[in-house]
Amino acid sequence: MRPNHHLRRLVTEDSVHLWTVRHRHSRTGPCAEVLSLYEEGSKVPLRLVFRAGEGRYVADGWWYAGCVTTGDGRLLNLREPGTVRKLIEAAQATGLLPGTGETDGWPLFDTVTAAPR
Repeated sequence: MRPNHHLRRLVTEDSVHLWTVRHRHSRTGPCAEVLSLYEEGSKVPLRLVFRAGEGRYVADGWWYAGCVTTGDGRLLNLREPGTVRKLIEAAQATGLLPGTGETDGWPLFDTVTAAPR
């Protein structure tokens, strides 16, 4: 298995991205899964933060690392290139890429999981 801290490369039709997933603990709030996306040539990443909360769950030792779910059957594994590609496409469509810093990832979760498969 690939260590979490290594950047992975993903080539889409019109761009190249580097990405990594990390689990973030907080002393003052809920845990989060963080997907960092770097568009090739950009020094500012887009960090999609999926914080645990009411009806929103992150893998905190309960299931596979890097997974986020709403508990209603919709689940994304942020370690899968296909999932990352869909999130990149959704981020591009909303103007979040190239990197715009840290933002809530749950709206993109809803966009990606609502799309026909």
